[in-house]
Amino acid sequence: MNPSALIPLIVLVPLAGAAFALAVPHKARAQRGITLGTLGLMVLIAATLVWASDVHGTLVMEVGGWAAPFGIALVVDRFAALLLLVSAIVLFAVLTFSIGQGLADGDEETPVSIFFPTYLVLAAGVSEAFIAGDLFNLYVGFEILLVASYVLLTLGGTGPRIRAGVTYIVVSLVSSVLFLVSIALVYGATGTVNMAQLSERIGDLSAGMQLFLNVALLVAFGIKAAIFPLSFWLPDSYPTAPAPVTAVFAGLLTKVGIYAIARTQTLIFPHSSVNDLLLWLAGLTLVVGILGAIAQLDIKRLLSFTLVSHIGYLLFGIALNTPLGYAATTYYIVHHIIVQTTLFLVVGLIERHGGTTSLARLGGMIRTAPLVAVLFFIPMLNLGGIPPFSGFIGKLGLFTAAAELGTAGAWWLIGIGALVSLLTLYALARAWSLAFWRPRGEGATPTGVLARLQDAPDAAPQRESRGMPKLMVGSTAGMVVISVLLTVFAGPLVAYSERAGVVLEDAEKQTSWYDEHRVDREITGDDSKGDHGAASSEPAQAPEPAPARGSEDPS
Repeated sequence: MNPSALIPLIVLVPLAGAAFALAVPHKARAQRGITLGTLGLMVLIAATLVWASDVHGTLVMEVGGWAAPFGIALVVDRFAALLLLVSAIVLFAVLTFSIGQGLADGDEETPVSIFFPTYLVLAAGVSEAFIAGDLFNLYVGFEILLVASYVLLTLGGTGPRIRAGVTYIVVSLVSSVLFLVSIALVYGATGTVNMAQLSERIGDLSAGMQLFLNVALLVAFGIKAAIFPLSFWLPDSYPTAPAPVTAVFAGLLTKVGIYAIARTQTLIFPHSSVNDLLLWLAGLTLVVGILGAIAQLDIKRLLSFTLVSHIGYLLFGIALNTPLGYAATTYYIVHHIIVQTTLFLVVGLIERHGGTTSLARLGGMIRTAPLVAVLFFIPMLNLGGIPPFSGFIGKLGLFTAAAELGTAGAWWLIGIGALVSLLTLYALARAWSLAFWRPRGEGATPTGVLARLQDAPDAAPQRESRGMPKLMVGSTAGMVVISVLLTVFAGPLVAYSERAGVVLEDAEKQTSWYDEHRVDREITGDDSKGDHGAASSEPAQAPEPAPARGSEDPS
């Protein structure tokens, strides 16, 4: 079987699953089975794409058999395939957690009739964004996942969730409008939105126009990725959602924005002067995010600020614009998706057992919930970058890439990154100590150091302790195990990331499939450089719909 034929299935399978789940709204068991089966199939498809893209090179599926640039090209290289696999694993694990919560609480937090179909639509949107070969289909992927996220964020209909949802929707709509306007400007300037063709045509524009288009796209993606100063919306939006929703948002949604930045900066604007700006934005995102985390009394908000902060590490690697930088970014994005999702799942367990996520009202859980203490402790060390965990490996890769580049900005970011790593460990270790180690206090009024910290603006009253179902604990423990496996199998994963980084850094390698699949060269008689290249000595031939196939990766 041609592995390229699997590419559209990574989107069609969850959409079909959502339709089937929606067709049985009052049959909870059927919906759970459909959703679990769909996500399990997505994991298998994504794993096959990882293998196929590594062995055969970049995979391409031309929808309807229409070759680029006139047809829609779905493209999967090593970078996209790895993110598809990690996303599918996270979606499956979080769904298992939410099923355990629903079975225990009677779906109080996640109404069964709408949660499962919407969750699968979110999965389809994330996958569509990762395989899009043109800017418009990237926009479509964003809109699919954002529409689903609007519903998931406001599940339950409480006041804080509605307020947070309104903020999230307004910010997301602004970002989407900016993205759509940017696409129109790009098309008006170049006559195409196909990213491979844009990599050829963008150089014909003036330097000022290239910079303008680059900044326009960067602002739209920066909002979605929560890069400072466009990250103000995230800490107030994510913590109000149900625990499984918060976990999947934290793990995946901002990474889609980072993916879009990485793809456009390497493919469309590979030599942009904006990379110098990205170095500064990376440093500011690291610092501002972690300072916000240190000031938080609520664990959910603390983790939301660390999420913002560690986006800076991902932007750091992109800004270096070197193969080693992209390799480190590839590894670190996998690490961060897994570990950040795991921490939010653990906080869901803490909230069930302690009745709150406020550190002022938690304490003594190391005796009453020792397993939860261990489940928080391991990813805490990992996110803080303690060796030999994947957080240390990823940061070491970024620092090595920066040292190899050797510019003043790169050395400055090494210092900032090391400091932020220590502050991350401090903030999480303090939270672990207050929640698990210290004796539980009497009353909810913070005193001493706690009085100087900022509690959640819509902090809910403390609830009674609830049991932790085995399914919730098991799925969280499974994610912790996966985070540890990132260290155990660091060698093969780093080697894969290095192969992905070599392709990401070279726009010609990313577009190697395009010269084999395109039809405009055959129509116009142009050579492999496309419409703006020299005339080809080969006679023009009538275009034929090109079959889907994978192209060899020169790397």
